[in-house]
Amino acid sequence: MFERFTEGARAVVKGAVGHAERTGAAEIEPGHLLLALLDGRGTKASFALSALGVRPDAVITGLDEARRRGGVSAADAEALAGLGIDVGAIVSRVEEAHGEGALAHGRPRRRLWSGSGHRPFTRDAKTVLEQSLRVALARKEKSIGDEHLLLALTAKPGVVRDVLAGCGVSFDAVERVLGGGNGSGDGNGHAVAS
Repeated sequence: MFERFTEGARAVVKGAVGHAERTGAAEIEPGHLLLALLDGRGTKASFALSALGVRPDAVITGLDEARRRGGVSAADAEALAGLGIDVGAIVSRVEEAHGEGALAHGRPRRRLWSGSGHRPFTRDAKTVLEQSLRVALARKEKSIGDEHLLLALTAKPGVVRDVLAGCGVSFDAVERVLGGGNGSGDGNGHAVAS
């Protein structure tokens, strides 16, 4: 699959590895891919993010808040609230007892393999990479660009999609900005493979 990645998409993957290394994360997560997309200049994804008015600081704040909640997405927190569970109150209690950021992901974990420095992609990050191929195929494009990674991030339920949605970025909005509203979404912001 990586042979289909454009130079820009490869730069995003390398950038995600760099973000994981700088934060000491043991694995590369979808949030690292999003941060690497925000670093892009002169690419289709950076154009789309800019056109949609995305402020990198808002994305970083959203990712940090989700990390502070232990990776619980806004949708999950809302669903739990419907059951009478206040995630904010739980986070506050845990932080009172164990310190700020006690639930945060991304802390270095003990490695069980060689010290090669290799950081694996999480299952969710791999799913985003696979989804980017489906998005490219649905758009009838032969290569996978950084815009396909962005579209895949908007299609995968979870923290990153919630953060992007909070910034006004959905699958359909990105499609409109890119001029590719060719029906590869389901109308609810989800990619549909052909």
